[in-house]
Amino acid sequence: MLQRLLPFISLIALFVGLSIASPNFLTATNLSSVVRQTATINIMALGMTLVIVSGGIDLSVGAILAFSGTVGTMAIVAGAPVWLGVAVGLLCGLFWGFVNGLLATSLKIPPFIVTLGTLGIVRGVTLILSRGLPVVGLPRSFDVLGEGTLAGVPVVLFVLLACAVVTHLILHSTKLGRYTYAIGSNQEAAVYAGIPVAKYTVAVYAISGMLTGLSGMIEASRLMTGQPTAGQGYELQVIAAVVIGGGSLTGGAGSVVGTLIGAFIMGLLSNGSDLLRINPYVQQALIGAVIIFAVALDEARKRRFSK
Repeated sequence: MLQRLLPFISLIALFVGLSIASPNFLTATNLSSVVRQTATINIMALGMTLVIVSGGIDLSVGAILAFSGTVGTMAIVAGAPVWLGVAVGLLCGLFWGFVNGLLATSLKIPPFIVTLGTLGIVRGVTLILSRGLPVVGLPRSFDVLGEGTLAGVPVVLFVLLACAVVTHLILHSTKLGRYTYAIGSNQEAAVYAGIPVAKYTVAVYAISGMLTGLSGMIEASRLMTGQPTAGQGYELQVIAAVVIGGGSLTGGAGSVVGTLIGAFIMGLLSNGSDLLRINPYVQQALIGAVIIFAVALDEARKRRFSK
């Protein structure tokens, strides 16, 4: 029970510690900044939760974010309404997620290898389409998605909450969710039970890709530019958020609430490090150490329950 509560306890302890360590932490401006900065990772992590629960992994999410943000903003600059450009970004993410799932299931290649390959492909295609240059000249109305507020609350927080609710319902109230847990727990048993594993695996990767596409448009809205090099290293942070929140890299375990807690822990670590003027290279080392610690706890928990 303590191990399940550990992420929540860690989040509270980190929040209290930063409140004491930095007088600027509890300001409305800083907390709003934390929400905006972590929303991208949070939404991507929701999709990654589905993938990891199913026993898979996706190393291409950073590249998909860059592709979606670049192509979506290119559509807006070309004259498309903002809402249509955002839809284009979501469809781009959906497409690459579908490709990842299709390749993994049809070629029988481990998702680690498939998504490592598509990482390079997607990143390369993005650079080719953009010629390595950022997309500029976006209308001011586009910044509402990433920087706008509604009743004093960042718009992106409402988007994040909506995505979290939908993802939670998918996992716990739909056939797709039940089958996702079953596939991740024991894929061979799922096949014998008559579950169309390939079909639902592709669906999981497609949903994850679509959420990553949305994150790409939010990131572009915050920066007011489509960056073809965006998202580098994001896959590490996204996977870390899921694992810290209780997701198991062997599949069959994970939750939306846990992932949100894990993502906010990552966000607070980054924000606190900036406020305390900790070297950004040290931040990267901290992320790696946190991942190892979280996985070690998960393995210890599984060994305890297996006895």
